[in-house]
Parts: sequence; C-alpha cells; structure tokens
Amino acid sequence: MKRFLSKIIPQALKNIYHLAQAIVACLCFGFPGKKLRVIGVTGTNGKTTTTQFIARILERAGKKVAVASTINFQIGEKKWVNASKFTTLSSWQLQRFLREAAEAGCEYVVLETSSHALDQHRVWGVHYAVGVMTNVTREHLDYHKTMEGYRRAKRTLFLRAKRAVINLDMEDPDYFQIASQQPALFYSTKDPQAALFAEKIELDFDGTSFVADGTQFRLNIPGLFNIENALAALGVARLLDIDFLVAQKALASVTGVPGRMELVPNAIGADIIIDYAVTPDAFEKLYASILPLKIPGTRIIHVFGACGERDRGKRPLLGEIASGSADTVILTNEDPYYEDPEQIIDDIERGVTKKKLARPSGGGKDYFRIFDRRAAIRKALSLAERGDIVLITGKGAEETMAAGALRLPWNERQVIEEELAGLDAQQ
Repeated sequence: MKRFLSKIIPQALKNIYHLAQAIVACLCFGFPGKKLRVIGVTGTNGKTTTTQFIARILERAGKKVAVASTINFQIGEKKWVNASKFTTLSSWQLQRFLREAAEAGCEYVVLETSSHALDQHRVWGVHYAVGVMTNVTREHLDYHKTMEGYRRAKRTLFLRAKRAVINLDMEDPDYFQIASQQPALFYSTKDPQAALFAEKIELDFDGTSFVADGTQFRLNIPGLFNIENALAALGVARLLDIDFLVAQKALASVTGVPGRMELVPNAIGADIIIDYAVTPDAFEKLYASILPLKIPGTRIIHVFGACGERDRGKRPLLGEIASGSADTVILTNEDPYYEDPEQIIDDIERGVTKKKLARPSGGGKDYFRIFDRRAAIRKALSLAERGDIVLITGKGAEETMAAGALRLPWNERQVIEEELAGLDAQQ
C-alpha cells in the first residue's frame, strides 16, 4: 500500500511533507549546521571521490572532519560504512549526524548532496560554506523528468552556498554561478584560462599525475576523471586558504576509494577494475581513461547491468558505449528493485552493436547475457588473460543488491576474490 500511495501522490505534494520534516528536524536538533562549516559536493559523477579528497586535505591541514557520502560516514576518528543505498540521509538522520559532528568538535563537514535531497528539502537548514559542482549529465530522469529539471535541482545547492567551485568542462557551467555569490572558482583539464588548470597530465593503471599552479600532484587512483575530482578538491583548498603543498601530500596519501576505479590484485595478470559507473557519461569517461592504456593484442571485457526503476532511456546508451569500446560485453543483473530484471537487460541489449549480437543466444565470443551476476563475473574472469582489462561496473562498494523489498548481501570485491580463488583451485 505504501508503495502504491507513493506512486500516485504527486512529488510536489510529497515535498511539502519532506520540508515540514526538515524544519521539525532542525528545530529538534538545534540547527547544528550553524556550528559547522559545511562543504557540499554535488554532480552526476565524481561526488564520492571528490568528497574523500576534500576530507583528506582538510585532515592533513589539521582540521577535525565529518563526512557523509554514498560509501561511508565519518566523525573524527570514527568511521563506518553507508549501507543505506542513499547518497544523502533523510532530514532527521542528517540533522542527528550534524549534531553528533558538532558535539564531537568537528569544524568541517563534507556532505555529498544529491539532486533528490535538494529537491525534497532534506538539506533545508544546512548552510553551505562551499558548494562543489563536479558535472551534470544524463541521470535520474525517472525522477526529474527532464535535464532542465535535474539541473535546476542541482542549482539550488548554489543558492545556499557562500562560495562555489565548478567544473568549467561541463555543459553551461555559468548556470551554477549565482549572481549573489562571490565569483565561482572554475577548474578544468581543457581550458588554460580556468582558475585551476591541470597540465602535463600522465596516466597509467597505478594512478595519474598532473601539474596545477606550478605544483606537481600524484594520485594513486587511475582515470582522467579523477584529475577533475582532484581539481575540485584543490579548488576547495584554495578557497579555504590551505597550502597546495599540504593538499599535495593529502592527495598522494589516498591509496584508493572503495568501488571507484578500484584495482583487484590477481594471479591472472589482468587489470581487474571495479567502478560504480552507472551513466553514459561515466562510461565514456571510464573508456577515455582506459583505452589509451590498453596494450595492443589484449582485450577489454566489460560486465554490467542497470538499476531497475530508474531512467530507462539511458540503458541502450550504456549498451552502445560499452559494445563500441569493449571487446567482450557481458550483460547481467544489477539492482532490479521491483522491475523485471530480464526486461532491464533487454533494454540495454537494444544498444549493443549488431556485430556483438551476431549470436542472439548470448553465447558468442564477443557478447554474453548471463543473468546471475556472480556467474557473469566468473565468466569474465575465465576469459581474461594476461594484459586484459576486466571492467565490472554498476555496484562499486555497495553492500547489498536490491530485489523487490529484499536487500540481498552483495560485495563486488569479495565475489571477485572468491571467483579468482575458485579459478586458482581449478588450475
């Protein structure tokens, strides 16, 4: 009944309820955000990694920090996993978290802030010292209906923020520069006129390096897009008057972000990568980072699916991008929620190139359709040889898989490691 009512009640009406909840939560917890300097990070892709980068820079600068992100929570030294499958907490949970952070003596909170949370007033009463925009590309159109609506929801963060750090390389970045603010700090990997520009970029599977403002930076996380995330964090550092040499050491200390371009060691000699990529833009950026590193004669094997009850229009786009760049595509189940999981795979399959669909049974050497995600991963690993790249995307560091009302235990890395052990035992 609750699910039925949720579908028939207009979102605008539900948002009135959400606003009332947020106001009451702020009153009950005493507006704890006023005692903290909150840095909000929003965007379609890169929010979680950027959030982690900012937190490490603040810690290296001697600040006591709290973090609320898609993958984890932190209050000072206390850290725990976000198992909720939500990027931003409910208004009650958020205000409780902020009060605990304030009582623990935290000065800064780095808050990953979703478009849903902004639209639903979950962050009402939170005053952002800095707002960060990583990018806006197609996502969540099941909720926002149009890209204009999606961008408008994201923009509300910058109506609340005193300062802004914005990716100049995204579409229409000036839209997020609010007239009443101080001028935004723009960063770029393409435009030398940006306030922060990355040059002398070098990429490899062990990480990336670049120069910004005459300072050499090294990231121990691969991917060109992670340079963008690092620039966003450096933009925050500049606005907070944190020395770039401090930021340099902080970024170099990050050895990885769970589920984000995460490399899994193995005896096969392949590069096995877990990534949360779930949007067409994320797929394109992933391949833009990986294709230049591909060794001639080796293959890219990509395992992925799509989330149920979300933007259906992006599914064939995912199939098209992956099949256009990967040598082997394996479509599989992801979080179906209440949607038919086979239909989700059908939707993705419509974008898979005809060459890979030459064997529609899903049993060709270039294309496989394996519903069971563990079996799909097993197949990818069994095909992989030394030098190959195995991409396993969509789940990242999540701890569960959503099927109807069930939340089934699922840890992508653990499954990969178990399947690798099984392959070793067979040899």
